[in-house]
Amino acid sequence: MSEPRDPGEPRVAAERRPLLARDARGPRRWRLAAGATVLLVEMLERAAFFGVSANLVLYLNSVNFNWAGDQASRAALIFLGASYLLAPVGGWLADVYLGRYLALALSLLLYLGSSGLLPATAFPDGRRSFCGELPQMSIGPACTSSNCRLSPPSPYCAPTLYAALLLLALAASSVRTNLTSFGADQVMSLGRNATQRFFNWFYWSLNLGAVLSLLVVAFIQQNISFLLGYTIPVACVGLAFFIFLFATPVFITKPPMGSQVSSMLKLALRNCCPQLCHRYSARDPQGAQLLPNQRSPQPGPSPQEDITNFKVLVKILPVMVTLVPYWMVYFQMQSTYVLQGLHLQIPNIFPANPASSFTALHTRPSSYTIPEAWLLLANVVVVLILVPLKDHLLDPFLLRHKLLPSALKKMALGMLFGFTSVVVAGILEMERLSYVHHNETVSQQIGQDLYYAAPLSIGWQIPQYLLIGISEIFASIPGLEFAYSEAPRSMQAAIIGIFFFLSGVGSLLGSSLLSLLSLPGGWLHCPEDFGNINNCRMDLYFFLLAGIQAATFLLFLWIAGRYERRAQGPASLN
Repeated sequence: MSEPRDPGEPRVAAERRPLLARDARGPRRWRLAAGATVLLVEMLERAAFFGVSANLVLYLNSVNFNWAGDQASRAALIFLGASYLLAPVGGWLADVYLGRYLALALSLLLYLGSSGLLPATAFPDGRRSFCGELPQMSIGPACTSSNCRLSPPSPYCAPTLYAALLLLALAASSVRTNLTSFGADQVMSLGRNATQRFFNWFYWSLNLGAVLSLLVVAFIQQNISFLLGYTIPVACVGLAFFIFLFATPVFITKPPMGSQVSSMLKLALRNCCPQLCHRYSARDPQGAQLLPNQRSPQPGPSPQEDITNFKVLVKILPVMVTLVPYWMVYFQMQSTYVLQGLHLQIPNIFPANPASSFTALHTRPSSYTIPEAWLLLANVVVVLILVPLKDHLLDPFLLRHKLLPSALKKMALGMLFGFTSVVVAGILEMERLSYVHHNETVSQQIGQDLYYAAPLSIGWQIPQYLLIGISEIFASIPGLEFAYSEAPRSMQAAIIGIFFFLSGVGSLLGSSLLSLLSLPGGWLHCPEDFGNINNCRMDLYFFLLAGIQAATFLLFLWIAGRYERRAQGPASLN
């Protein structure tokens, strides 16, 4: 039943309608229950997402598929990039056709189906059903002879795995785009502070899901079974889908109300290709309504607001585009950083005691190694700790002394931390390769796979993960703040979608650079390694990323300076 409204009230307010037959504002406990349900769904979804992505490189690099190191890292970057790149798609479908509730329900259903393809490929019969037989030529230990083949093997099961990962990315991006605003809809009637508190808890919920997934699922995948390890994310999504449907009666829903993105695209087409627009209008008289100065009156922004919003977008976009190289660096922590960690010495969680007869009889616990994906906890934990400290201590202190930097200055600082992280990774890789070139390696069994690692503790990777976590606080969070605060109210969701889209572009560019450097003659072309990277020059790849980040950092300072001077211009005249 829809909420009654005053005849003079705007149409937008009348479209807020709970499915439960009660007032849309409802009792406070129902609003809190709806918000808590959204937080629980987000925690379960993030647990599933990190359960898929954290050990994806290790899964593809295993003997079951035997992908080369660069192939596995490239697949991880494509998956992570697509999960951001496709963010505007889910938001646009919700705004124009489905509404947020239906978009979320369908996205979770797609999430459930596509995530089931990963455990289906984790056991022999499933792989044969979806992928066919594993080619014999791609099976074998690390190559040491002089007659190794000169090209890497074709990645086994690539069509099925890439299809599953891209469908997962589409579902995850749609959930990420719509669940945030859908949750805010549930508590907005409780006041402005309630909405702000919801976003704080939302951010903590997604990080809590990541922590639980990394601690439990990553351990199971690396030490026990990928079949069980990839079944848990499916169970998380299934539980999230059930909870979301079960809570339907207490949700406030909104019907689709149109997308400002469509107006922006039409304006861009009109400005860039006026002749094309003229021909289209002549061929289709109804198409004339697509132009802002010709369309019929309807709810939403006026034609003049469309033009103003388009001008704002043109000013904001260069700032966000210069963040793309930062995202190239940021997503290394779930791809090449993981690959590097597999070739460092990973200690056992239960070290064997030679004098213990119990250990001699029960050797399985001694084979449990610390999951390489646990290093992602350094990134997550530093965010969980520093965000409250920054929010409650550092920012108020700087504000009292009028030293609080703008969002753009924070973003520049975050880019510097990202640059430092990838430089540290490059230096560590140089040191690792120096041991390898002096034949000082140790063989270590990770799951069912054998890696030849340098005798350096994986703990040496912690600084680069900490630095990338600090960079996230100063680049990613202020970046969202900038996109939200600088965007016109009617375009906030669209510009945040563009922000996520560009972060996905950064991941895909990092993947493309990996592909380019993996060609014959490239730094990452080492087919004789069969999954090891000891004959590659990943250190040069890290330093190249650092160089790209440094160059765009200088460009960002120039663009940000111009933006702030223009923003302060009208104020200085008053």
